[in-house]
Amino acid sequence: MGRRKPGFRKNHYFTHQRNRDNTKPQNSTERKPYTTIVRENEKFVQYYETQNVCSTKEEFDNFISVMKTDLPSTFRITGSKGVARKMLELVEDQLIKDCVQQEGSEKPPNIFALPWYPEKLAWQLELTRKDIRSCEAYYKLHNFLISETEHGTISRQETVSMIPPLVLDVQPHHKILDMCAAPGSKTAQLLELLHKNDDAIPSGYVVANDVDNKRCYMLVHQAKRLNSPCVAVINHDSAMLPNMFETLADGSSQQIQFDRILCDVPCSGDGTLRKNPDIWTKWTPANALNLHGIQYRILRRGAELLTIGGRIVYSTCSINPVENEAVIHRLLADSDGALELLDVSSSLPGLVYSKGMEYWQVSSRNLEFYNSFEEVDEKWRTTIRPQMFPPDQEVKEKFNLNRCIRILPHQQNTGAFFVAVLQKVKAFTAKEKKFENEKQESDNESKKRDFDERLPENQRKRRRKDVYREDPYVFFKEDEPVWKDIQSFYNISDKFEAQCLLTRCHEGKKKNIYLTSSGIRDLVVTNQSNIKFINTGVKAFVRCDNKNMKCAFRIANDGLESIYPYIGESRKVNIPKEDLMALLTNNDPQHSPAITSLSESIQEQVKDLSPGSCILIYTEEVKGSSDPMVIHISGWRGTTSLRCYTTQHSTVHLLRLLGGDISKYEVSKFKKAEEDSKPEETEAVKEDEAKEVEN
Repeated sequence: MGRRKPGFRKNHYFTHQRNRDNTKPQNSTERKPYTTIVRENEKFVQYYETQNVCSTKEEFDNFISVMKTDLPSTFRITGSKGVARKMLELVEDQLIKDCVQQEGSEKPPNIFALPWYPEKLAWQLELTRKDIRSCEAYYKLHNFLISETEHGTISRQETVSMIPPLVLDVQPHHKILDMCAAPGSKTAQLLELLHKNDDAIPSGYVVANDVDNKRCYMLVHQAKRLNSPCVAVINHDSAMLPNMFETLADGSSQQIQFDRILCDVPCSGDGTLRKNPDIWTKWTPANALNLHGIQYRILRRGAELLTIGGRIVYSTCSINPVENEAVIHRLLADSDGALELLDVSSSLPGLVYSKGMEYWQVSSRNLEFYNSFEEVDEKWRTTIRPQMFPPDQEVKEKFNLNRCIRILPHQQNTGAFFVAVLQKVKAFTAKEKKFENEKQESDNESKKRDFDERLPENQRKRRRKDVYREDPYVFFKEDEPVWKDIQSFYNISDKFEAQCLLTRCHEGKKKNIYLTSSGIRDLVVTNQSNIKFINTGVKAFVRCDNKNMKCAFRIANDGLESIYPYIGESRKVNIPKEDLMALLTNNDPQHSPAITSLSESIQEQVKDLSPGSCILIYTEEVKGSSDPMVIHISGWRGTTSLRCYTTQHSTVHLLRLLGGDISKYEVSKFKKAEEDSKPEETEAVKEDEAKEVEN
């Protein structure tokens, strides 16, 4: 018998035939529509009743009853202080009146600010996402949520998910690590807190990591909405996250120790039953047993990367003490006093919660409960481990597990959640342990390469194609040719660090120029060989080859806020409200408003302004706030015209802030649009597709 060809699989043809004949999916694995899922699971009820997650039988029955209902919608207002206050004013007045209190409704749904979230910037609607999508009465509310989310002015995020970033106590100078960041709602919140003082480029930064390459791109999409130069997305197993290094003033390097770390670990997710009812059919006690180990390793690695005096938050959307208090207790016991639990309840006034559990039982998949490892049947000892059990009664006081925060759905009509805040008070692990981990990781990579070379050629190629190779990050040099023209045209201050600009190609014309903070630049340059960077930088300049423009690049809206303080006054235009409304509502992108049709104020400001990119500035006082609303928009001064660059969602957002007419965008999907009611193309052309037109 001859040798088989590379890539040969035994009985491959017959397997194909069998698969073709058996096309019907198995009932056990077929995903059911949410409407048909029976929200019952006897094991779930028995397990948590035995664990005493509620103090009384009446409370437990209420807990189970609420668990079977759908989750209400929530959102968070973002943006600079002035814009955020204006949006809050709109939510309190216009949104509640126009979008929720519909005529003819018997009882309008309740909408209220979360009492524990600062400055009334987080709101909860007593409506589910399904209600908002499927009910015609709420189409304006649906349109509002979609357009403002796309613009980045609000973030739709579950109530309990907002808590971990808040208790981290983020400051603008902090180096922050989000270990399991996808899909990115908490990462976005961390960036908001980093920019809370409205600094153009804070000295701190956020490193957002996720093990799943595809989910990293969801993370990039979330982060991009906030247009921050202070974030980098990386792709690694967080339990074995490589050390990262930074450059010191004397040119030497040292390992980065993070000031704040968010550790929102993978979990069984039974706290999300109201949002993901399919978990009712899948839930088993074995889920927590299988996850405890990886949860501990991720948290431990986070503690290793934390600086002394730094703070790490561990959170899950699980109710199970094996995934929660057991992980915290295990780390505290192993740390030998290097970590301590903090009581952060005072930072969340108005939040109703339960204290962390100090006693629990560990169960097998068959609901056989054990009080200690000595009681565990031999057949379960590979899945049930000694570290999963609670501390002995004599020593439980020193761990302070009651400082953990448990949020149950019936307490404030939310999902279930667990949060623990730890502070590092002294060195945690021996350096030899870190070295061994790195050496083992390096050895594993070497073995993987050797194994790849032994694979048949067709399989080797397939494996390599599975991982997308990112374009390089090419930072500007001191003598970068294009920079002189850009700096001269926009009169950019010498204080601006041009070396923080980058492109994604070594050769050819630079299409887009991105900006990072100096901290992120150093992070990328120093660690590019050992860290897989997925994305960083905010778009600052876009190539615009125009014969009438002295500079080949125009300003992008994405990075405008970061570069605005460094741009000279010569390219800045203060625009009155009426003129800005005229630019936003112009219906013909090919024929921008003539400068002569605008106010004398505009005509006077632009008469000596050479054609090309400029910045339009609108300022308005906000009722009840000391911070005015200041809006910066990338504009274009044509030979005889003036225009602004915004996406459609941004146009709707700006018109909403200005009190303009957005009726042509408020189209109900439930009504047949009349022939002449189709939304016209907005004058504010989509930035990436905008065609430069000169009059």
